[in-house]
Amino acid sequence: MTDSAPGSGGRDDPAHRPDGGQQADASTAAGELTVPARKSDYEEAASEFPSMGSIRRWFVTTNHKDVGILYIVTSLFFLVLGGVLAWLLRIQLWAPRTPTTTVLEPLAYNQAVSAHGLIMVFWFLSPFAFGFANYVVPLQIGAKDLAFPRLNALSYWLYLFSGILFGVSFFQGGTFAGGWTMYAPLNVPTFTPDVGASTAVLALTLFVASVTVSSVNFLTSMHTMRAEGLTLRKLPLFTWSILLTVWMMLFAFAALLAALIILSSDRLLGTTYFALESPAGSMLWAHLFWFFGHPEVYIVFFPALGVMAEVFQTFTGRRIVGRKWFIAAMVLVALQSFVVWMHHMFLTTINLQIKTLFMITPIGISLPFDLMVFALIYTMLKGKIRFTTPFLFVFGALLLFIIGGITGVFLGAIVLDYEFRGTYWVVAHFHYVMVGGVTALVGGLYYWFPKMTGRMYDEFLGKLHFGVYFVGFNLLYFPLFVAWETPRRVFDYSAGLQVWHQLATVGAFVLGLSFLIMFYNLTKSALSGDPVGDNPWEYATTAEWAVPSPPPLENFPGLPTYRDGSLGFREESTATDGGVATAEAATPSAAHHDEREEHVSHASFWPFVVGAGTFLLFLGLSGLRDASFPEGILGSAYLGTAALGGVVTLGSLVFMGLEPFHGPALADGEAWPFDGLEYGKVGMWIFLASDVVLFGGFIGAYVFTRVAFGWTLWEPIPENPVPGLVNTYLLLTSSFTVVLALVAAEKRNRPGLVASLVATFLLGVGFLGNKAIEWNHLFHEGLWLSSNVRASTFFLTTGLHAAHVIVGLVVTLYLAARAWRGAYLEDSSSVEYFGLYWHFVDIVWLFLFPLFYIL
Repeated sequence: MTDSAPGSGGRDDPAHRPDGGQQADASTAAGELTVPARKSDYEEAASEFPSMGSIRRWFVTTNHKDVGILYIVTSLFFLVLGGVLAWLLRIQLWAPRTPTTTVLEPLAYNQAVSAHGLIMVFWFLSPFAFGFANYVVPLQIGAKDLAFPRLNALSYWLYLFSGILFGVSFFQGGTFAGGWTMYAPLNVPTFTPDVGASTAVLALTLFVASVTVSSVNFLTSMHTMRAEGLTLRKLPLFTWSILLTVWMMLFAFAALLAALIILSSDRLLGTTYFALESPAGSMLWAHLFWFFGHPEVYIVFFPALGVMAEVFQTFTGRRIVGRKWFIAAMVLVALQSFVVWMHHMFLTTINLQIKTLFMITPIGISLPFDLMVFALIYTMLKGKIRFTTPFLFVFGALLLFIIGGITGVFLGAIVLDYEFRGTYWVVAHFHYVMVGGVTALVGGLYYWFPKMTGRMYDEFLGKLHFGVYFVGFNLLYFPLFVAWETPRRVFDYSAGLQVWHQLATVGAFVLGLSFLIMFYNLTKSALSGDPVGDNPWEYATTAEWAVPSPPPLENFPGLPTYRDGSLGFREESTATDGGVATAEAATPSAAHHDEREEHVSHASFWPFVVGAGTFLLFLGLSGLRDASFPEGILGSAYLGTAALGGVVTLGSLVFMGLEPFHGPALADGEAWPFDGLEYGKVGMWIFLASDVVLFGGFIGAYVFTRVAFGWTLWEPIPENPVPGLVNTYLLLTSSFTVVLALVAAEKRNRPGLVASLVATFLLGVGFLGNKAIEWNHLFHEGLWLSSNVRASTFFLTTGLHAAHVIVGLVVTLYLAARAWRGAYLEDSSSVEYFGLYWHFVDIVWLFLFPLFYIL
C-alpha cells in the first residue's frame, strides 16, 4: 500500500501486491523482531495506567488510541442528535405546510435546520474522521504517540464541552436560527435575539479552539516524529490525506475564528461589524466565512478519500494506480481550495467580470479529483476485488461522490448558479458530497474495528447495513434533485413536488434506521466477536497491522525503522551495526533519555479540567449584551459562572504547566522539512502560522470595511499618534529584553535570566497601562466599541492584540518564577519558544500602529 510499510503476504507475483513487491510481509515484520518488548515499555506503563474498564481512565487518558475512541464515540452521539433533527425536518416536509400538517413552528423549524447543519458539519463529520486519525496516524508513522499528548486530550475535551455548550443553547430561549452559514445580518441580535443564539456562536468558537490545538499537534507529529526511513513520499495514503487536511484546517479554521470572534463581539459587546448600518457587513461575513467554508468541504472529504485509498488497496490486492499522481492531485486540491471561496458569491453585487474570472476555480479544482477517481477505478480493474463490508462502503462512497461532484460542477457556472442557488439542488449536491464522505468513513470504521477491539464484526450484518444504508441514502437525497425548485431552508413548497418530498422522508427514516444495524453489530462484536490476530486482512500493508490487535499502550516494541525498506524494530539503548545512530547515542544524556523513555506519561487530569473551565467561562459570557450582564439574579448567575470558569481555566492551565509529564521522544526519525528542530519549536511556528491568519482576518476586515466606507472619509479614532508611538517603543524594547533572557539562559546566568524576564514583564505592563490610559481618554470623549464601525474596528483589533500581550505576560510571570528556582539553565528551549511568540506579538503591532494611527 505504501512504499515502505510492512506487507502481509499475498500473491506470488509481486506486481499484484499493493506494495509492488518492495516490502516485507507483516508476519516477517512482526515475527522476526530484533528487539523484545521491554518491561518498562509495556508491563510497567500498563500496570500504572487505569484499565479500559475503568471510568477514571477515560477522564485522564492522553494516549492517542484512547482519544481516538473518545472522538469516534462522541461524534456518533452527535450523529444521532443531528439525525433526529433531520427526521423532524423531513416530517415537517411530508406535505406543503398547512395548519394540520405543521410539526414545527416557523422559528422552531429555522432553529432545527440551523442546528442540524451546524451539528453535522462541525460536531460530527470532522471529529468522526479525526477519531480514526488519532488512532491510526501515530501507528502508521511509527510513533509512540502524538507530539503533545496532553494537548491531544485537551482538544478532545474542548470538542466535547463545545458540543455540550451548543446543546445548552436550546434551553436559553432557543438556539441559533439563521442557517448553518450564519449569514449577516441574520447573525446579529436584531434578528436572532435569543441568548441561546449567542451561546451557539460561542460553542462554535470553542470548537475552533479545539481544532487549532489538534492541528498544531498533528502537524508537529507528522512532520517531526516519522520513523527512520519513512519519508513523506512513502507515507501511507491515509496519513497523507490527514496531513493535507490538517494543513487546510490550520488556516481555514483560523479565518473562521476571526469571523466568530468578530460576530461574538457584535452579539456580546455591541460592536457593529455586521449590523445593518455597516457599509460592508453582509459581504464581509461572506468573504470571511467562505474563505473557511469551501476548504471545509475538502477538510471533510479528504480523510474519507484516504480511507477509500487504503481500503481499495487492501481489498483489491493492488497498490493504488498512479500513487504519486494521486498524492500530487491531493496537494493541488488542498492548495486550490483557498481560491474557490468566491464561487459561493455569484449572486452578490461583486463585479460580473470578476465573478466570471472566478468561474475558472471550481472547474480547475475538479480536474485533480477526476484523476483520483480514475486512479481508484483503475485500481479496481487491475485487482481482484473482495466484497467485504469495508469495501462495499468505500465503493458506494465513490459512486455517490461522482454524482455529487458532477452536480457541483453545475454550480460553477454563473448562469446555472443563478438558477440553482438557494434551491434543493444545492441541498442534494451538498449531501451527496458530504454524506458521501461519511459513507467512506463508515467503511473505515468497519476496516479498523478489528484493530481497535481485537474482534471481528459480523460480516452478514455489515453487508445488510450497507444495503439498507445505500437504499436509504439514494431514496432520501436523489429525489431532491428532482424537487430542486423547493426553496432551501423553507418549510413550504409547491404541491406538485409533494411525492418527491415524501420519498425523501421515507428515505430519511430508512437511512437513519440503518445505523441501528451498525450499532448493534459493533456493540455485540466488541463484546463477543471472534478474536482476530494482528492482521485479519490478507493484503493490508500499513504499519498498524504489524502490531497486536488492539495495539499495546506504547504501540511498538522498540524503535520502528524503515532503513531497509520494510518495517523493523531496533533496540533503543544499544548501538546497532551499520552506522545507524540509536536513541541513546543521539541524545546528550543517555541517562536522561532512558528515564524519559521508561517513564512516558499517559495520564493527566488537567486537560479535562481546562475543558470544564472553558465551558463555564463561555456559558457565563453568553449572558452578555452590549458589554453588560442583565440585572437581577440571572445576570449575577451569568457573571458568577463566567468568573468561576475564568478562575478554573487559568488555574488548571497553571497546574498543567507545573505537572511532571514526559511525552514520547523519537530519535533519528524523518523530519523534513524541519530536520534538526525540536518539535516544541516546530509546534510554536505552526501555531504562529495560524495566528497570522487570525490577525489577517481582523486586519482584512478593517481594510475591507474602510474601503466600503470610503478610505478618505474614514476618520482615525485616535487623533493623537503619540500613545501608539510610545507603545511601539515599549514593545520593541521588550523584544530586546527577551533576547537578553535567552542569552542569559544559554550562558546559565540565573540573575540575568530573571532580570530580563522581569524587564519584559514590566515593559508589557507599561504597554497595557498606556493603552488603558488611551482607551479611557477615548471613552470620556464618547467613543467606545458600539459608537460606530470605525470605533468597533479600532477597539476590537487592538483589543485582540492586547489579549495576546496579556497571555504573554502570564507566561512571562510563569517563566520568571521558575527561572528564580533555577529552571531553563540546562535547557533554554522554553525561553526560546516564548521569545518566538513575543516577537510575533510585537511584529503584529508594527502593522497595527500605521493602520490605525497614521494612514
